[in-house]
Amino acid sequence: MRKADVEKIPSVRVTPENSLDVLSQLEVNRLADSSGTALHENFRRCALAVLNTGAVTDNTQEILDAYSDFDIRVIQQERGIKLEIVNAPACAFVDNEMIKGIKEHLFSVLRDLVYINNELYENRDIDFDTSSGITNGVFHIVRNAGLLHTHVPPNLVVCWGGHSIGEEEYQYTKKVGYEMGLRGLNICTGCGPGAMKGPMKGATIAHAKQRVEGHYIGITEPSIIAAESPNPIVNKLVIMPDIEKRLEAFVRTGHGIVVFPGGAGTAEEILYLLGILLHPSNEALPLPVVFTGPESAASYFQQIHEFIGLTLGAKAQSRYKVIINDPTAVARIMKAGMSEVEAFRRQTQDAYYYNWVLKIDKDFQQPFSPTHDNMANLDLHADQESHKLAANLRKAFSGIVDGNVKAHGIRAVAEKGPYEIRGEKTIMDPLERLLRSFVAQKRMKIPTREYIPCYRIIN
Repeated sequence: MRKADVEKIPSVRVTPENSLDVLSQLEVNRLADSSGTALHENFRRCALAVLNTGAVTDNTQEILDAYSDFDIRVIQQERGIKLEIVNAPACAFVDNEMIKGIKEHLFSVLRDLVYINNELYENRDIDFDTSSGITNGVFHIVRNAGLLHTHVPPNLVVCWGGHSIGEEEYQYTKKVGYEMGLRGLNICTGCGPGAMKGPMKGATIAHAKQRVEGHYIGITEPSIIAAESPNPIVNKLVIMPDIEKRLEAFVRTGHGIVVFPGGAGTAEEILYLLGILLHPSNEALPLPVVFTGPESAASYFQQIHEFIGLTLGAKAQSRYKVIINDPTAVARIMKAGMSEVEAFRRQTQDAYYYNWVLKIDKDFQQPFSPTHDNMANLDLHADQESHKLAANLRKAFSGIVDGNVKAHGIRAVAEKGPYEIRGEKTIMDPLERLLRSFVAQKRMKIPTREYIPCYRIIN
C-alpha cells in the first residue's frame, strides 16, 4: 500500500449520532487542546483504522505510512462537537457522505478514548495497580459503551479466530454463526475481518429469520485496530486500553467461546483462556468452549491440541471440545452451555452480564511489553503450575503478534532483528513445530507477500 495507490477525501466535517453521548465542556476543551499529545495520536490512529475498513493489509506501519497526511481535529461548538477530517480514506464515503456505520464506529472510538483518559486515568477513580481495580476498570469501560444488559439470560458467544483465514474456513464461520443465530445467540468478536466477520454475517441472516434484534459486538484496542479494522456488521464497538483488558472484557462479558482456525493471535487467546480456566479457583466454573473448523482445518486443530497436551497437560485439554465440520453441533453445545452458565450464575449470585466470580491472576492483567529483553527472558519451563506456564506462553505469542502486525513491533524487529524466545526443550520443540505449521499454512499474516519470521526459537 503506497501513498500513490490510495484515494483520499481532502477535507470533511462530521457530527456525532448515536454512538456518543453529550460531552461536558471540560471534555470538549481537553479534546480541542489535545493536538500533539498522546491522546490525539491515539485517536488519530484508531480513527484512521475505522475509516480504512476493508483494506487488504494487516501491516499497521504500512497503513500509517500510506496515510501519513491524515489528521482529525475536534471543532468546539456551544452545542457539542464536530470532527474535521483531513485526507481520509475515500472508501469510508459514498458521494462524499460518510457511511453511517463507519461514522458510528468513529464516534465510538472517540467515546471510549475520552472516557478512558478522562474518567479512568486522569481522575484515577480506578486503581489499575490492583487486580480488582483492573477488573472494575474493564467493567466501567464496557458499561459506558452500553454492552451490559441487565435481566437478560446468558446468550453471548465470543468467537475467536484468524483475520487471514482462507475462503473455505471463512464460509464455515458463517455457517456456525447462522446456526447460533437461529438459536437466539448473539456474537462478540475482535471486530475485524475473517473469522471475526464470518460468524456475525451468518448470525445476521438467522436473526432476521427469527425476527431477533441481534447484537454484534466488536472489542479491540489501539495497537491492533489498524491491522484489524472493524468490519461493517459490528453494531457495538468498544476500544479497550490494551490487549490484556481486551481479553478480560471478552471472558467477563461472554458466556461461551468458539475458536475458529487462526494464527499467533488466536493461539494467544487460547492460552489466555486456558490459563484462567486452569486456575484452581475456576475449576467448577462452567464455560462452554469449542474449537471448530471445516474438514480442511482438522490437522490445524490436531496440532493445537497436541501442543496444549505437551505443554499444559491433559487437564487443559479437558476444558474444550474439538468439533470438525459440524456447525449445528457447535451451536447446540453453545445453547446448552448457556443453561449451565445461567444456573451457576444464579447459584453464586453472579451477574448475567459480567462474570465477577471468575478469578484472573494479575499476571494475566498486567500489560506485557514485548521488548527484545522481555521476550528473551520469558519463563518457559515445565517446572511451574500449568496456569502460570500458560500465562508465559501467552506472552510469547503476544510478542509474535506484535512483531507481525503492530507498528511498534515491526519497527523493533527491523532495527534489532527477530525476537529471541528461549526456554526448556520440552516446551520449545512443540512451540517451534506449531509456529512452523502456522507459517506453512500462511496463518501468520494476510498472505500478500512471503512471510519473514519476527522471532527465533532457542532451546
